[in-house]
Amino acid sequence: MTLEEITAEMASRVAEKGAIDGKVVKFDFGDDGKLTIDGAQDPAVVNNDDGDADCTVVVDKDVFESIAAGEENAQMAFMSGKLKVEGDMGIAMQLGSILG
Repeated sequence: MTLEEITAEMASRVAEKGAIDGKVVKFDFGDDGKLTIDGAQDPAVVNNDDGDADCTVVVDKDVFESIAAGEENAQMAFMSGKLKVEGDMGIAMQLGSILG
């Protein structure tokens, strides 16, 4: 998937399931770009901005796609070092409701 396709899919999921209220989460795909879910706005905004975030998840885009598709467990990806969390770990723990 392209970054634009991932962004559109996440926007659809956030519209359906909601975001983490009052929090900004950024997924950093390295050279493949960024995906930000801004739950501080009402309604939540999903974009590709690279601003400040309460929680940043550093992950390869392919690993993110596998997690979002339910093919890979996010906790296992974290434990194996495929996924890193910067900032509020509590927010990262709530992401399953959006990704799953």
